Amino acid sequence: MAVAIDGQVRERLVRTVASAKSEVRAVLRARIVLAAADGIANGAIARKLEVSVNTVRKWRGQFAALGLDGLRDAERSGRPKVYGPEVRVAIVGVATSEPPHPEATWSHRAIAQRVAGTCLASVSASQVGRILAGLDLKPHKVRGWLTRQDTPDFWQRAAEVCALYLDPPEGAVVLSIDEKTAIAARSRRYPGRPARPGEPTRQEFEYRRHGTASLVAALDIRTGEVLTEAITRNDAVTFTAFLDQLDQAIAPGKEIHVVLDNGSSHTAKHTRAWLAAHSRWHVRWTPPHASWLNQVELFFSALTRRVVRHGDFSSRDDLIEKLEAYVIGHNEAAKPYRWFYEGTPLKTA
Repeated sequence: MAVAIDGQVRERLVRTVASAKSEVRAVLRARIVLAAADGIANGAIARKLEVSVNTVRKWRGQFAALGLDGLRDAERSGRPKVYGPEVRVAIVGVATSEPPHPEATWSHRAIAQRVAGTCLASVSASQVGRILAGLDLKPHKVRGWLTRQDTPDFWQRAAEVCALYLDPPEGAVVLSIDEKTAIAARSRRYPGRPARPGEPTRQEFEYRRHGTASLVAALDIRTGEVLTEAITRNDAVTFTAFLDQLDQAIAPGKEIHVVLDNGSSHTAKHTRAWLAAHSRWHVRWTPPHASWLNQVELFFSALTRRVVRHGDFSSRDDLIEKLEAYVIGHNEAAKPYRWFYEGTPLKTA
């Protein structure tokens, strides 16, 4: 069967052959058609491309009949479904129900066993996995969330905190204060291995415990500088002692606005009495379950990533020394955090 191609079709076939991204089967079919268009016999094309003569006849004939569309694979119906809709519904029903006592989540094997007991269908765990994957249903995964207890003034309080960040009172000191407690001082039992090309840093899993340390920190939102102090107790007496230090360090006559969450050391009667006795201190309380509105949490997050998470500490004192060294380095290049209501994550200026 004669094959005739115009310049545009030839150009497309040549590009397919030359492209490194083309599929192997597409390149083969394009070469068969190009050779046939050059008048080469089927047997010679088969020998040159190392395929059977029947393969050459097939694609040469399909191109002659259908053009470029003839070089595509025909649509296939696919493998027939082994399990009927009743089995699939049973799998979904089990996956979305409560798991058997005392287990907390379903496994594919457990789902298969339950289905076999309810609809007498033998289904493998792997088949259960494939059916659930096709439905994007993942009963083995659990994502935590918080049912927030909406208080009548939730959004008002959140807006007041954000307004303080965005438009702080002229001439006033604005602080974000909180504690970071129970920071573990751990030393690895064996030395790690530094990063290599194609290989991340290796760190020993086993460790020795050397106690814990806690910090109380005050972030100046105008400058980004942080004042911290290691504490042994996280209670109202310790907290107000830290406030005493801040009160003495800040020039007399300056108003002090502070953002606090609802931690017990912040809401205790002792702390409230201290705040009532110091009239230049004005508190913005974050709403319940919204301590992330406290900017100092951003500093604690960076401290955890840079020092604590993969740190190696020979003692509690070593941990405290490294925490203090990080604070000093942070303050030398401190920048305020830029605060946005929506659309853009928090970042330093």
